[in-house]
Amino acid sequence: MSSRPRSREWFFRTLLVCASVLVGLFVLELGVRIVDAGPQGSLTDWHNIIRQDRVFTRTYTEARARYDSALGFTGTPNRSEPDFHYDAQGFRVTPAPAGVTLAEPPILAAGGSYTLGDEVADDETFPSQLQALTGRRTINAGMEAYGLDQMVLRAEVVAAEEKPAAIVLSFGADNLRRMEMSRVWGIEKPYFELKNGQLVLRNVPVPVSPDPATTLDIWQRLFGRSMLVDLILRHFGWQYEWSVDHVRMLPRNESVKLSCPLFKRMAKLGAPTIVVAEYDPYLWTDPPYMKEQNALTDAVLACAREAGFVTVNPFDAIDQGMRTKGRELYYRKGEHPSPAGHALVAKMVADALQQLELQAKAKP
Repeated sequence: MSSRPRSREWFFRTLLVCASVLVGLFVLELGVRIVDAGPQGSLTDWHNIIRQDRVFTRTYTEARARYDSALGFTGTPNRSEPDFHYDAQGFRVTPAPAGVTLAEPPILAAGGSYTLGDEVADDETFPSQLQALTGRRTINAGMEAYGLDQMVLRAEVVAAEEKPAAIVLSFGADNLRRMEMSRVWGIEKPYFELKNGQLVLRNVPVPVSPDPATTLDIWQRLFGRSMLVDLILRHFGWQYEWSVDHVRMLPRNESVKLSCPLFKRMAKLGAPTIVVAEYDPYLWTDPPYMKEQNALTDAVLACAREAGFVTVNPFDAIDQGMRTKGRELYYRKGEHPSPAGHALVAKMVADALQQLELQAKAKP
């Protein structure tokens, strides 16, 4: 038998198999759309799901933030939502206790969404509760989606204006990961690189963030309209990495190497500084993740102590609460702390500040 007819036979068999697979996937796609059909009708609405997610995330972030050429973004001045308010400087409002005249100069709290207080009211954030415990005005300069690099940069800006009595910087593992990015959730940001042991600031002035429609790669354009692909990725927990708009500039865990020189840079501000560790609730459902994140956090806290800062680590207290009373004690439905979680941190920071004051008084 000639090899040509056999080759042709295999070609058509392969073509038939491919066509069968494609038809099968298309039928599954239609099935998912029929089952999941909403008011708009999934059978007729074939929008790009990734683009839609990115537009939604960008719109939500920009509603609370304004462009800043040095920091990427800061809080929108005078923005008001139920239980959430920014003041004229773009700081989260920290209501003063009734009838109390707050001491000056202020305490400066820098951080990400945990410091800002997503999912709690203005008076429930740890900076607000710290203000009530100390009787000293406290500035909440936390900003959601910030990396540790942006926290330090913002602390430098605000400290130059406010001359704080002390600085409290709160970070979590995700804030470290963001240090390795030039774009987070579709928003451009500054970042640092180490060159010959020295910090070099990159992506400044921060460019205007791109249109989400221009950020999709070829695979996201080809398969981004598939509800079947989206369902499979969500089932295996891969959808976040598939759809999120992050631009990585540095290797994973490079943030730990950056933390020591970054804290030494911050020490030049000359203000007593407390560095607080944060933990997300997913640590208690994933032991390997907990081990990895604890190692990263401990390394960064060691850098803080090397820079002469006091460190506060609430892990043991949170761990005890999670194991005895459950997640609802210290966390809301999202990953952010509850009022009790903020109260725990506020009390630990207040105790650390008191210790700093005693040490200062004891010096000759």
